[in-house]
Amino acid sequence: MSGKLFVISGASGVGKGTVLNRVMAQREDLSFSVSATTRPPRPGEIDGVHYYFLSQEKFREMVDNDEFLEYDYHAANGYGTPLKQLEEKLVNGSVVLDIEPNGAENVRKKRPDAVLIFIMPPSVEELERRLRGRGDTPEEQIALRMDRAKWEMEQRFWYDYVVVNDDLEACVAEVLKIIAEKAD
Repeated sequence: MSGKLFVISGASGVGKGTVLNRVMAQREDLSFSVSATTRPPRPGEIDGVHYYFLSQEKFREMVDNDEFLEYDYHAANGYGTPLKQLEEKLVNGSVVLDIEPNGAENVRKKRPDAVLIFIMPPSVEELERRLRGRGDTPEEQIALRMDRAKWEMEQRFWYDYVVVNDDLEACVAEVLKIIAEKAD
């Protein structure tokens, strides 16, 4: 039996990574789909663990050969979900994708059985406070991320579930409940 595919999306700063880490720690039967990218690795990132780091040429070849479930370009870099690793993981159980709304929409078209979950901040003001609180984001990047976040939050209406991250433990519990209902 193959597993269920879950897509998690949310604006930068919403706490999606923290939610996902806690969900994955509590559901050992879930695996995480590793995305491919053409951007260079950041310090500490490991190929095949954090991303599959590909050349622009290899990425384009995979696009041409229809080897991605979904792909998109952001800031001149390609990002995509390699089909082969995803299918291998689905044979063994359910899989979680952490992708943007454009990618989620493409997943919906190719895998209508996928369960799409959007993580929302309690408010736009709180999201901006969280982005500023990181202390590592230049002002112009905050403005760009806030514009992008507003667009992403508008996309929540076509997701299967919307979970507000105003209380981390409650948000994690809600995502775990959705996964339990759909995967088990």
